Amino acid sequence: MKRREQALLLLRKAAQDEALLDAVIASDQVSDEIIGFHCQQAVEKILKAPLSDVGVRFRKTHEIGALMALLEQAGHGLPDRFENLDVLTPFGAIYRYEDYDAAISLDRHAARESLRELRAWVETKLRERAGE
Repeated sequence: MKRREQALLLLRKAAQDEALLDAVIASDQVSDEIIGFHCQQAVEKILKAPLSDVGVRFRKTHEIGALMALLEQAGHGLPDRFENLDVLTPFGAIYRYEDYDAAISLDRHAARESLRELRAWVETKLRERAGE
């Protein structure tokens, strides 16, 4: 699969997590662990899209900070407003199998808004690269 095709596939897969979030984000019946998991999964895929597009190889990981560091090393660092995305990392693995510490509050709507902003930033970067 070509790099651009892989990047677009990752964005489509992230959109599936985002669609689920939009459908259940306000539900009291859906736990913060599940909301956080799908936020983490969407961020992970969205970050892997530009890495794929520029040909940066990455290992299978749920560590958002590691993906952010790879983008930085490749000269495609994220704007400062995304510096806290790594707080979602524990939802990708730890809180799938361990109890969620309710003292760590997940602001569902703020996390979803960050996802929207991240997607918009990545899509802009992909469009810019396509016009090179």
